[in-house]
Amino acid sequence: MPEGPSIILMKENLQPFVGKKVTEASGNAKFDKELLIGQKLHEIRTFGKQTYLVFDKQAVRIHLLMFGSYSINEQTKPDQSLRLSLNFKTGSIYFYTCSVKSVDLDYLSGIDWEADVMSDLWNPEKARKKLKSKPEMMVCDALMNQDIFSGVGNIIKNEVLFRIGVQPESLIGNLPAKKLKELIAEARNYSFDFLNWKREFVLKKHWLVHSKKACPICGQKLVKKQTGLGKRRSFYCETDQKLY
Repeated sequence: MPEGPSIILMKENLQPFVGKKVTEASGNAKFDKELLIGQKLHEIRTFGKQTYLVFDKQAVRIHLLMFGSYSINEQTKPDQSLRLSLNFKTGSIYFYTCSVKSVDLDYLSGIDWEADVMSDLWNPEKARKKLKSKPEMMVCDALMNQDIFSGVGNIIKNEVLFRIGVQPESLIGNLPAKKLKELIAEARNYSFDFLNWKREFVLKKHWLVHSKKACPICGQKLVKKQTGLGKRRSFYCETDQKLY
């Protein structure tokens, strides 16, 4: 599943269409796409792993899920995978194998934009309060909780926990105040590192533990385990990461 930084890159790639009017809309997404024809794309907003295309009368929410993708100016996948295509005088956008929904513009005002780790509105103090209210939650689940760390995915989770030296099955309530602060700070810091590395096509070269076999510090074999309520893959070192 694409994580927040990848969604930011998609937003940047779609920017040339902002200010343009839709001339044709199609695809198998289950809403009336003809209503988009003639509407201007005013803005593209992202919230974690979600993208909102903001038009005159409605917004379209795009969530790429596990295997979603998009292309510009050329349809690269078959019609059965095409959820939405938007044609403009200057080109076209295609979204495949993803969730596409139409939402009212009022819906956007109900989003907690301060929970997005990559947003200028990111509020670390609000994240701290949310975490403190869930002392029995494992840190691996906390990082993947989109209400707390919108945009964080499994890669960011594994790398952040290695950076701060905490095992994924540690409980939030057992973390010292210093570690809780590091958890919040590194969720944002690593997300921007991810973005920069992704732009330079060197992201995987910078992975320290995700999908790796040995700890880069001590050389010990990493634990590979499904952790937390979500049973997502975790990679961690029992020596250099502490269980709290």
